[in-house]
Amino acid sequence: MENKIIIRRKVKDLRKNMDIPNISSQIIENIISLDLYKRAKNIMLFYPLKYEINLLKLMEQSPDKSFYLPRMKENNLECCSYNPTDELVCSKYQIFEPKTVACDKNDIDIVFVPALCADKNFNRLGYGGGFYDRFLSDYKNIKICPCINEFLFDEIPSEEYDIKMDLIVTENDVLKK
Repeated sequence: MENKIIIRRKVKDLRKNMDIPNISSQIIENIISLDLYKRAKNIMLFYPLKYEINLLKLMEQSPDKSFYLPRMKENNLECCSYNPTDELVCSKYQIFEPKTVACDKNDIDIVFVPALCADKNFNRLGYGGGFYDRFLSDYKNIKICPCINEFLFDEIPSEEYDIKMDLIVTENDVLKK
């Protein structure tokens, strides 16, 4: 099995040639069909990086829900309310973050967790900072990883501190733990 650094490099390179807007739309369609999404009131998204799945259109399609985005505070993430009219600032990691007040992450029904790839054992491979693993270590609700189907592998390397997802949603399928 290849190590995390090699997998990250390969996936970052491959996704540059993919139709990410179309894949994102298909993943959104699969998400909005989920009963647990329909029941959820408070949803944490992530602001997409270039070549990353973009779930922000969920806000347009779900006006009855409250949305949140992560913000870096020191070496940890906090969960902050967000609506499209709110001002965003660019972090030192070049990620757009809200300026709103942080809330208790366990008030959030679903957290969408970004990943470069995932596996059928519900592991995800992020960018290597461990921010989401720390954030999710005591999170008690649903964790969903949107993943490009081509980057859903049988197995990827994982460590004991890596937090497993509850669902993985690709443009083709929904995997439930």
